[in-house]
Amino acid sequence: MSMRTIILGGLAILSLFNFAFAQYIGPNAAKTYSTVAEVNKKPVDDAEVVFQGYLTKKVGNEKYIFTDGTGEIRVEIDSDIFPNVAVGAKTKVEIKGEVEKDFLESPEIDVDIIQVLEK
Repeated sequence: MSMRTIILGGLAILSLFNFAFAQYIGPNAAKTYSTVAEVNKKPVDDAEVVFQGYLTKKVGNEKYIFTDGTGEIRVEIDSDIFPNVAVGAKTKVEIKGEVEKDFLESPEIDVDIIQVLEK
């Protein structure tokens, strides 16, 4: 086997990996929300969200009410990702996660990342 054949074969394999990481962005692409009102109006399960706002109240184990000024929604924040600083109703945070919409239940956000923006 010649060196040229080995190199061309390697490049062909590498090009396959590049296509594996591509992301479709046209019609019917994954939905991303930027406001709570959008989620509450038409929730899509597993859609991505990035919100800035406030945790106004704790309503259960790892469950909170979040508002971005356009509406309120329940969020779930696992204790292992919750910030190691005091967070109150006047602490501005950014949350990133995905919509959880179960049949006959109101939507909820499963938070993957929370960052304190202002105290």
